[in-house]
Amino acid sequence: MGLFDKRLGVDLGTINTLISDNDQIVLQEPTLVAMTVEDQSVVEIGQPAREMLGKVDDEDIQLVRPLQNGVVADYDVTVFMLRQFFNKIAGRVRLFKPTIMITVPYGANSVEKRAVHDVAMDAGAREAILIPEPLAAAIGAGLPVSTPAGDMVVNVGGGITEAAVMTMNNIVRAESGRVGGLKMDDAIISYIRRKYNLTIGQPSAESVKIQVGAAVPLMDELTMEVQGRDNVSGLPRTITVSTGEIVEAIEEPLREISGVVKAVLGNTLPELAADIIDRGIVLTGGGAMLRGLDQYLTRETGVPVYRADNAMISVAIGAGRALNDPAILRRITQSVWS
Repeated sequence: MGLFDKRLGVDLGTINTLISDNDQIVLQEPTLVAMTVEDQSVVEIGQPAREMLGKVDDEDIQLVRPLQNGVVADYDVTVFMLRQFFNKIAGRVRLFKPTIMITVPYGANSVEKRAVHDVAMDAGAREAILIPEPLAAAIGAGLPVSTPAGDMVVNVGGGITEAAVMTMNNIVRAESGRVGGLKMDDAIISYIRRKYNLTIGQPSAESVKIQVGAAVPLMDELTMEVQGRDNVSGLPRTITVSTGEIVEAIEEPLREISGVVKAVLGNTLPELAADIIDRGIVLTGGGAMLRGLDQYLTRETGVPVYRADNAMISVAIGAGRALNDPAILRRITQSVWS
C-alpha cells in the first residue's frame, strides 16, 4: 500500500472533522463554512471560518455547520468542504482517489446513511465504506471488539452522544441522544445570561467549558474572566466564573448523557452486562475531555467509567484501522445499510 492507494479514516462530526492515515491524524478542522449571504459563495472553511464566529455581520456573511446532530444537513456545502479537506491532505493534483471509511451515527436512517456515502464519493473518494461511530470509537480506543466478551463505549460528540455495547465486531445494544458539546455551550450561555445579565457567544462558552468546566465539583476551584455584552447598558463587561457555576450550568445536558448510558445498560443481556461491570465503560469523543465526566457517569450508573487515552481522536483512528481489518470490513459491509 503506497501512494497509489490512500486509505483514510474520516470522522465527519458536527463540530470537527478528523481524518486519519495509518494511525496518524492528518487533518483536524472545524466542520464550519463561512459563506456570503448574497450569492452563497464560500469565504472560508475550517479553522479560518471558526475564527470568524461572533465577529462578522450576519447580514453579509453566515457561518454554516453543514452537519447537524452528526448527519448531513447541507449536502452541497458538505461536499465542497470535504473536497477541500481531501485536497489539503493529498494536494490538488490527485492522480489516485482515496478509499475511505467514514463514520455515521448508529441511529442514522438509510436516507441519512446514503447522504454521507454520496457526500464522500462526490468529494473525491474512490470508494466510501460506512462505519457506525460507536464501533469506530471502540476500535480506536483499543477495545477488543472481536472477542465474545461485551465492551461498552460512550462517545460524546459535539451534537450527539452515543452509547453502545459490542461483541464479535457487532453492536448489540445502542442508544443515542441529541446532546453533546454544543448543548453544554448553550447551557453555559443561558446560565450566564440568567445569572449575570450578560450575553456571551458560543466560542466564549466553549472556552469557559474547556478552561474551568467540570461535571463534578473540584477540590480546587478554577476561575476565569469572561467578557460579554451587558444586557442592560449594552456595553462590554467582564465577570469571573468558577468551576462550581459551570457544574451547575451544565447539569441538564449531563443528565441527558447519563440517561442515554442508563438506557443501554438497562437493555443489555445479563451476561454482557456482567462483562461491562468487570471491564468498565470507555468514554470517547471531544465531550469526554470534560473534567470529571468519568466520575459523574460512574456515580450515576454504578459502573466504572474510564476516559480513553486518545478520546478526542478515537473515532477517526478507529475508522482508519477498520479499513485494514478484513473481519470488521466484512461485518460492516453486510450490516451497515440495514
